[in-house]
Amino acid sequence: MQRVLPIVLLVFSNIFMTYAWYGHLKDMRSKPVIIAILVSWGVAFLEYCLQVPANRIGNSFFSLGQLKVMQEVITMCVFAGFSVLYMRERVTMDFVWAGLCMAGAAYFMFRGVGAGA
Repeated sequence: MQRVLPIVLLVFSNIFMTYAWYGHLKDMRSKPVIIAILVSWGVAFLEYCLQVPANRIGNSFFSLGQLKVMQEVITMCVFAGFSVLYMRERVTMDFVWAGLCMAGAAYFMFRGVGAGA
């Protein structure tokens, strides 16, 4: 269960991060950019409140490279959901191919886990 906690924290962290980076494009389109910056900054603070503990806990179980690739795969999955469900974008085949490349990266980072490699 302890190994799953950093993953769960990273998922929620990435939800906040994705909104901080892109949510203002929908929700604050008519607001001054400084307002969008300040709101995004506040949301990013919440992201860091989850991301920092996720990486500290995760470092007990995963290498730095594994944590980074895991975070990128989670980011792609969260971004795909955010794009479709919140921003009403469509996922193109290029996005699917990029996701498969990320899955390949995850495979290579984790292929020796548990095998003594």
